[in-house]
This record gives sequence, C-alpha cells and structure tokens, in this order.
Amino acid sequence: MSHEPAPTKRTSLPHAIITLGWVSFFTDVASEMVYPVVPLFLVAVLGAPATVLGAMEGAAEAVVCLMKGASGWHSDRIGRRTPFVRAGYGLGALSKPLLAMAFSWPMVFIARIIDRSGKGLRTTARDAMIADAAPAAIAGRAYGFHRAMDTTGAIVGVLLSMGLLALLPGHYRTIFLLAALPGIVAVWLTFRLKEPDAAPAATAAPRLPLREALRGLPPAYWRALLLLSLFSLANSTDALLLLRTRDLGFSDTHVIGAYVLFNLVYAASAYPAGILSDRIGRWRLMLGGWTLYALTYFGFALSGPAGIWALFPIYGLYMGLTEGVGKAIIASGLPADRRGTAMGFFLMLTGLLSLAGNLAAGLAWDLIGPRAPFILGGALALLAVIVALALPRNHRHPAA
Repeated sequence: MSHEPAPTKRTSLPHAIITLGWVSFFTDVASEMVYPVVPLFLVAVLGAPATVLGAMEGAAEAVVCLMKGASGWHSDRIGRRTPFVRAGYGLGALSKPLLAMAFSWPMVFIARIIDRSGKGLRTTARDAMIADAAPAAIAGRAYGFHRAMDTTGAIVGVLLSMGLLALLPGHYRTIFLLAALPGIVAVWLTFRLKEPDAAPAATAAPRLPLREALRGLPPAYWRALLLLSLFSLANSTDALLLLRTRDLGFSDTHVIGAYVLFNLVYAASAYPAGILSDRIGRWRLMLGGWTLYALTYFGFALSGPAGIWALFPIYGLYMGLTEGVGKAIIASGLPADRRGTAMGFFLMLTGLLSLAGNLAAGLAWDLIGPRAPFILGGALALLAVIVALALPRNHRHPAA
C-alpha cells in the first residue's frame, strides 16, 4: 500500500523555494499590471475588433499548454532546470516593452505569444525544481508557499494597475514600460538560483524518448493524473465569474473589488493549506476544495447579487486548498530524472482539458444562458469527487 509522506518537524523551506517564490511574486506584479490594460489598449488605441482578443487569448493558452509538456521533458534530457526558468522569465519581462512599442494589433499578438511562451517554458521546470529541492514530507508546504507568493504578487499588480489607470488615464504605453521593472527584478533573482542536488544529472539519466519516459512513471502518478484531469474539465476560466458578477448588476469597480477579495483569501490560505496537507493528507484537502468549487459554481448559478460577496471568498479558499496541493500530489514519488517530464505532461494535459472545458462553458452561456456554465462546472466537479471517493483510499495516494 502506498502512503502519503509522514509529518515532519522541519519548518524551514530550502533557499531555492524561497527565491522562486519571490521570482513569481515580482513576475505576477508585472503580469497583472498589464493584463487588465491590454484589452483597453487594443480597442481604444489600436482599434482592434473584439474577436481579436478572444483569438489571441485562445492561441496564447494553447502555446502555454504545449510548451509546458515540451520544456519539462527537455529539462530532464539535459539534466538542468535553471536555463528554462531564466529564459522563461526573461521572455515574460521582454514582452512588456514590446507591448509599449506596438502600433498595430498583430504586434500585440506577437508580444502576447512571447509572454505566454515564456510561461510555458518556465512553469514546468520551476515546479520540477521545487520538487527537486523540497523533501517529500514538506512538498505541500513548498508548493503552498509558492502559490501564496504568486497570488500576493497578482494582488499587488492589480492594485497598481488600478492606481496607474486612475493617475495616468490613457497612458497605456507608460504603464507597459513601468510593468517591465518588476519583471526585470524577477529575472535578476533567477540568477541567484542553483541546480538542486536532487536535479537529474545529464550524464546519469538516460535520454529517453518521451513515450518511454512516460511509460516508466509509477501507477500512482497515472491514477492521480486521471482524477486531476477529470476535474480540469470543470475548471473554467475565472473570467466567467467576473462576467456573471457584472451580469448581476455590479459596477466595474465592484467587480474588480470582488476579484481582489478572491485573491486575498487565495493568498492567505495557500501556505497554511500546504502545511496542513503534509500533516493530514493531501487528498483530503483536494476533495474538500473540489466540493467547495462545486458549491461555489452552483451558488453563482442560483444566487442573487447579495450572495456574490460570500461566494468569492469561498472560491478563493477552494484555490488555496487545491492549487499547490495538486502539484504536491503529482510530484510525490516521481523518479528524479523524470520529474520534468511527468510534471510537464500533467500541466499540458490538464491545461488542454481546461481549454476544452472553457469552450464548453462559453457555448453553454451563449446557447442556454448565464446560469448554464456554472451548473455544468459544478456537476463535473461533483463527479470528480464521487469518482475519487469510489476508488480505494490507497489508490488515490501517490507513492511516498
């Protein structure tokens, strides 16, 4: 029988994980300073049609998904993580001044693809580096800390974006240039990273073809991947929550305020949830989080405006309980020389399934009504919980 890692008395996190947390903090500050501004810049300055924004985001997310799979495998093949991390964060920082220089929407499209390529390049190698650096017994703590830093950066970025839009109305290019500064800090911090001792050695690890590398992964990995992939179909974009909130009569300011509230709860809960998962079991938190997700989505389908302020914090708690913990579940028990490949395949598959889920949710909204995607997402989330509970307990646990 496989077991989750036993509790540990160790409370400190390795230096590499703390550094990666700060790298993600500054990167998310930069990204969220830009993210709300790009649609305004496209429409108000460049005169792009609304369909361009949808096509751009769809193409960008597809690039992210595919590159997550490829970069993880290649980081195993060369036995190094840091080149992918540095190049990925470097591309993200480069995209901000490129946006400032854009004078047509295809240039914005190119900058956006560069930014998302950087995300796809760095994410898998970074998550594998966390698994390399963190002992298995504190994997939940490590990923929870990283998610907390990431989300705190997003909150700071959104608030900075709101403030800059108020102070510099219409000066979108200036905001893009200012957003490059925290991105540069993030890139500088990546040069303080060293390859963890547990990283795969290029001379020792066989350079297996992708199919062979995946074939050698433990059965517990595939069982966990099956459950996490099933839930990914339910996990539609947060933009639908904001759109539903606007549909219920909220002003733009209140919509952004609700989004900030969600992120505050997410940031506050991610690290404690990671610590708790190391002590009581990761699947307990995961299934509890999925249940909260289902309740939140049913709430968005059935609730009126008064319930929205309660639903966003619950949704933030779901994120805190599951985002880092899910990666800790996948990372547990993986061979050191195949962590990048396994993490990359997980991120690629769940990302592509989320894209499919987003498409289904969008169609449900357009063809049936604004309540339909939330009923669909809640039902799929409950299905994932039921399937997980139907499995024998030891079948859900990754190998220690």
